[in-house]
Amino acid sequence: MTLRREILRLLAAVNARRREDVSLGALSALAHRSPFNLHRRFVAVVGETPKAYTNRVRLDRAAADLLATDRQVSVIAHDHGFASHEVFTRAFTRRFGSSPRAYRARGLRGGLAGDDRAAAIHADTVTSVAPCVGLYRMNALERSTPVPVDIAVKDLPALHALVMRKRIARDEIAATLATMLPALFTHAQQHGIAMAGPPFARYPEFGMGSLVMEGGVSTTEPADGVPEAGIEALTIPAGQAAVAVHRGPYETLPETYQAIEAWIQAEGRTVAGPPWETYLTDPGEHPDPATWQTEIVQPITDPE
Repeated sequence: MTLRREILRLLAAVNARRREDVSLGALSALAHRSPFNLHRRFVAVVGETPKAYTNRVRLDRAAADLLATDRQVSVIAHDHGFASHEVFTRAFTRRFGSSPRAYRARGLRGGLAGDDRAAAIHADTVTSVAPCVGLYRMNALERSTPVPVDIAVKDLPALHALVMRKRIARDEIAATLATMLPALFTHAQQHGIAMAGPPFARYPEFGMGSLVMEGGVSTTEPADGVPEAGIEALTIPAGQAAVAVHRGPYETLPETYQAIEAWIQAEGRTVAGPPWETYLTDPGEHPDPATWQTEIVQPITDPE
């Protein structure tokens, strides 16, 4: 078993332990490794210490519960593994810049205040994305048997998002997303911006040795008016697209992109905008890279 697969299996177990002991001692016993050895391996794969990881995931999920439910703050704190209301409040305030009560009172931004459906979608997104927000596009160091690609033509609605944009080398996608997506995810939560689904990467420009990439989190409505250095609101217009779901590790994504390109040529279609890939599967919940699913969307026009 590779180091990455071993740590991902551990993450899946940790994420299921909403309020049980997840101290380094407990995790090292679970992994059958010494605390020192596990700590070093965990940081190498996840980019955070075990304590920082579990604390962040629990706080993010608790913040979503504050917006999506009317349960008492003390109950939410207990459900997410915090020893007391006071400990939870201090940790929450450090992460989000306001107390749990003030965060709940502010609610979601704009016309979404009081929108139970938006709050529920936001909470589901946070629950699934928080454990792996820094792991998407990670190198699994594995190859899988090619899976036949089904390509469908879909009429997609407009997509609202928060994005960060950067020109990078082609081998820097994973490392760049590991910085962008956590920053966007935290920004959305801190400002009460309702997220509407898994994160994505969009590619507005491809060059010989580099590309321009936008890391993004989708939002329920346009997220204008909450500026921060390097973060901006984006709306991708509604339109027709060729859509395929890639199954397997991220290393084999180029094969699915090539299949879509071949299909577009065979169908006499024309590319109508930059492609993007949405990460449907959480590596922190699904340790086996063969089960990972990534939706690829390529805007197109009708055949001439």
